[in-house]
Amino acid sequence: MNRDRPDQANRKTDTEDQAKSGLLPQLYMMARALWAAPVRNTLFALSVSLFLVIAATAYGQIRLNNWNQPFYDALSHHNFAQFLDQLGVFGLIAGTLLILNVGQRWLGETLKLKLRQGLVHDLVKNWLVPGRAFRLTNAGAMGVNPDQRMHEDARHLTELSADLGIGLLQSSILVATFVKVLWGLSNNFAFHLAGRQLVIPGYMVWAAVLYSGSASLVSYWVGSSLIERNAQRYGREADLRFSLVRVNEHIDAIALSGGEADEARRIEMDLKGVLTATARLVTGLTNLTWITAGYGWFTLVAPILVAAPLYFAGNLTFGGLMLASGAFMQVQSSLRWFVDNFSTIADWRATLLRVAGFRRAVIETDVMHGVECRVAFSQGPPGEMRIEDLRISSPSGCTLLQEKNVLIKRGERVLIVGESGAGKTLLFRTLAGLWPWGSGSVAYPDGEEIVYAPRTPYFPPGTLHEVLAYPKSTELFDAQACIQALERVGLSRLTALLDETQRWDRELNEDEQQALALARVIVHKAPWVLIDEVLDTLDDDALDKVAEIFTHDLPQSTVILIGRTDAHHFFTRVLHLAVDPTAKKLEPPAAREAPLQLAGSA
Repeated sequence: MNRDRPDQANRKTDTEDQAKSGLLPQLYMMARALWAAPVRNTLFALSVSLFLVIAATAYGQIRLNNWNQPFYDALSHHNFAQFLDQLGVFGLIAGTLLILNVGQRWLGETLKLKLRQGLVHDLVKNWLVPGRAFRLTNAGAMGVNPDQRMHEDARHLTELSADLGIGLLQSSILVATFVKVLWGLSNNFAFHLAGRQLVIPGYMVWAAVLYSGSASLVSYWVGSSLIERNAQRYGREADLRFSLVRVNEHIDAIALSGGEADEARRIEMDLKGVLTATARLVTGLTNLTWITAGYGWFTLVAPILVAAPLYFAGNLTFGGLMLASGAFMQVQSSLRWFVDNFSTIADWRATLLRVAGFRRAVIETDVMHGVECRVAFSQGPPGEMRIEDLRISSPSGCTLLQEKNVLIKRGERVLIVGESGAGKTLLFRTLAGLWPWGSGSVAYPDGEEIVYAPRTPYFPPGTLHEVLAYPKSTELFDAQACIQALERVGLSRLTALLDETQRWDRELNEDEQQALALARVIVHKAPWVLIDEVLDTLDDDALDKVAEIFTHDLPQSTVILIGRTDAHHFFTRVLHLAVDPTAKKLEPPAAREAPLQLAGSA
């Protein structure tokens, strides 16, 4: 987890850039992701079912609203029999609406589940395109905390999208149905002002539109900053989470160094960032509450006030007044959907901004802005690797092989040496195809496996057998072969644990981890092995043992070691790595991204 974090300026640039992409492009990008998801048909079926349920619910609410007039008229006329009849009608309508509400809830929650499944599937699939996740991590602020964007942000986005989408659909259907009722109730009413008659067809509809429209405009004016404030809060939350995970992963080294106090200080700084961003969000929500709550309280009497002229003019009975009041309430509450959900919309917009920005960065990360030249990777004849005029661009300069044309044959032992700071790890990543920026060409042996051994080996969670087989299936590797490989590298004590699941990076010390990585190379019997400085820390006896293993266990394998300058007799050829101080440095990505960072260069 050796990731550098961008500074505040870079974070701001990142957020501003995402905002510039616009709502429609972001929605289009998410729609494309879901359209390509395996759950596309399920999402369509759920959406259609929700539409039908919501439409049926709207019809039920119309029947319930129409029930108001005979029920309240029965009360005003003291008609007990009619009163009992209407209670029975209410029971039927309410029971049906209850069933529909439960069905809508189940469909809505299932839609959230499937939306998340489709979105996360798309993000992970694009993120883990070979080499892409690595380049994203080293290409700016957007590559920081991808776990947060694919886990928490994606979950939050899908849940908010489902809730807001269902609410908007429901409000739209209710407006379409109740406007007709409200228009009919107030279509023929005329105001008498200063001896003149003023006729406003459907004036209660226009009153609902004016009331809700003014609330929406004021809410947008007061709460528009919530989008940016939510985005900042999520970014600071991700930083705090990363700090906590980082400390937990490296707690041994921190405890040995006595660095708890320093780490606590760093966590406190991240916590302060979270609290500051949250405080700004609280202020924005408080200001918005003045509007939403104020309109909410006034809504209690607004329908009666609007319908009162019809009632006092004798155009409505008491039951008709309640019918008109209920219809007005449904129309204006549906039109006020934007007001009632503005804080949620701002939260959704901020989350969409983060997820869509991340997905765009994932897809576009292979494009390094400002750099035209790339190393040409290709497949060559089997049994040989060819490297021609290789020059590697990086923010710190240009790394090159002094030998212009290199042909490595199957079975050779090649040592590539370079001084500290020459870019040995950068060369390793380039030969592995992870760092394409520069010039020259690398031709790999067609159809032949290459095993890459980085300085810090990676062991996936799982059994020891799965670790040795990684990234292939355990079915391809006999258990006895794995046991022999463990014994060969001096890890006999682990042979009984072949089917045990543990955190092997925690259970084994550094030397044992390197030995386990070597055992994995033996098990795979790859014809090509590329090693990045792994052997530099070994003494002569240990290096002799490794050389002996390659000689006797992997006699046909080509071994390419990038490392120290004092060559071992095991290697038959020595190549030289150098830095060209006159070459142009790698330009950082466009201004929209943070400066390129190269982690772990030697």
